[in-house]
Amino acid sequence: MRVLVVEDERDMADAIARGLRRKGMAVDVAYDGLQGHEMAYVTRYDVVVLDRDLPGMHGDDICAALVESGALTRVLMLTASASVEDKVEGLELGADDYLPKPFDFKELVARVQALGRRATPAAPPVLIAGNLVLDQSRRVVTRGGVTLELTNKEFGVLEELLKAKGGVVSTEELLDRVWDANTDPFTTTVRVTINTLRKKLGDPPLVETVVGAGYRIPEPVVAS
Repeated sequence: MRVLVVEDERDMADAIARGLRRKGMAVDVAYDGLQGHEMAYVTRYDVVVLDRDLPGMHGDDICAALVESGALTRVLMLTASASVEDKVEGLELGADDYLPKPFDFKELVARVQALGRRATPAAPPVLIAGNLVLDQSRRVVTRGGVTLELTNKEFGVLEELLKAKGGVVSTEELLDRVWDANTDPFTTTVRVTINTLRKKLGDPPLVETVVGAGYRIPEPVVAS
């Protein structure tokens, strides 16, 4: 899941980003409204965690612009005000959810995860290819009944490949969906992650390289 945090309180923004990354999300951060608005239009985010009172460009205006654009991005609006009027106003602007400060981080994570599931076309909570099973909500992967210990990036790559249902996923798409904006687009990190993932998945091999296009996990052939 790709998340943008737009928050001018740097310590809070960085703390939110660190916490979400520990949950396996790819997170970018903007510290003012203008930067956040630009980043939201350059990159397709699943969720934007958006402070309402921002310098440069107000959070209300960013939210309204995202809604008007028709983007599938979901907006979780943060505010120092807990009044019902402010909550209603934020939701009327098109925010998908609203969380007053101070908040419990576990609640923030739960709300971001719930919004992320709504940001893209619905996928089954459990993805299966042959004897490989990936449980998205529990973040557990098994093959042949054996639990595999994957890093967050390995899990993210495998999740994107399974969601493609046999289709090819390019290196650029994997970088966009699993890593964040600080990743060098010319890095070999995707190839290295694919190699370590293949080793952990074991035999017979599941992940195919499609030369010049990317990677895929072919859908199992069903005998007639």
